[in-house]
Amino acid sequence: MRSRARDFWARVTEGLEIEQLWGQFRAEAEASYGLYSKDVNWDVIRSEKKRWKRPLLAGWALFQTLLMKLSPARRVLLLVAIVLLVVQPEIHTGEAQISFSLGGLGALILFLLLALELADRVTMKRDLEIAREIQQWLVPNDPPHVPGADIAFATRPQNTVAGDYYDAFTRPVPGGAAANTGPLIIAVADVAGKSVPAALLMATFQASLRALAATPASLDEIVAGLERYARAHSLEGRRFTTAFIAEIDPVTRELRYVNAGHNDPILRRASGQIERLSTGGPPLGLPLFTPEEIPYQSSRVQLQPGDLLFIFTDGVVEAVNQSEEEYGERRLLPCLQAAPVENSAADVLRRVMFDVNSFVGQVRQHDDITCLVLRVTA
Repeated sequence: MRSRARDFWARVTEGLEIEQLWGQFRAEAEASYGLYSKDVNWDVIRSEKKRWKRPLLAGWALFQTLLMKLSPARRVLLLVAIVLLVVQPEIHTGEAQISFSLGGLGALILFLLLALELADRVTMKRDLEIAREIQQWLVPNDPPHVPGADIAFATRPQNTVAGDYYDAFTRPVPGGAAANTGPLIIAVADVAGKSVPAALLMATFQASLRALAATPASLDEIVAGLERYARAHSLEGRRFTTAFIAEIDPVTRELRYVNAGHNDPILRRASGQIERLSTGGPPLGLPLFTPEEIPYQSSRVQLQPGDLLFIFTDGVVEAVNQSEEEYGERRLLPCLQAAPVENSAADVLRRVMFDVNSFVGQVRQHDDITCLVLRVTA
């Protein structure tokens, strides 16, 4: 019997300790509270002169918000269940005056509502898992084998699907040259927003970049093409995209890049010196300029053996811990500088991800996290 109980408990908890379970519950509760509280008019509650009424008004407002997120039929069922649980009316039958409390019926209705909501969640989760599989097809599982370059990347979506994008591939060379001998394209992008809408735009961004890179277009022309597409599908700037796109000559090791409103990548030289790659322009898709005025500029950097390029999305530096403190670049930069020069790109990536995870702890992730590391080898 005890063995069965232990096995059941292990399945339920998935091997997590009580402290981990509590941390997970607290993170989920905080996220749920944020979902409901954003629809509450807190100014009205704070304007109440009688302070003792404010908690009651806040509770009532949160309850109404929760209620209105259900379908009409489920709202009625929830209200009926609450009335039955609170009032617990009794029914008397027969000459023996047998009484039945309807409080149990209220509990049964609540369980039914839970089952219905869980079924919806499972169905949506299954659809999102399919969307995630499709999204994973659009980004590389393994880095390309390019002479003189060691590449590693990782992404961790906030939800099942993400609006972050990373890629590394070689451009085709005219004349039927051998594979992986053309210029190397590396890209990291972040679509404004989260979940499915952002993921759909990420997919179109990937398709556009791959299509443009397959032509003889220069890097400047590729960025201009991406800007035209992003502007046409940005919903008046609400779905803009930040991106860092670079092209590396495999022979000269010259890197040419455009930074379109993205977090400035970190270039750690073999000497330990830090450089930031910031030349570019605004995020793609922002209707700030006419197509003729878009001020995107490219810049060139000469890479040397031992140099390390770290490209990341804002989910890395904006990761927060339980004290609502951001990880920030003041932690990221020392982490990168402390990495030994001989470490592989994968080792550096693991080092950074471990440092971010240790800082965050059990706090629920609030944004997609993506990193790409390129190390120049001899």
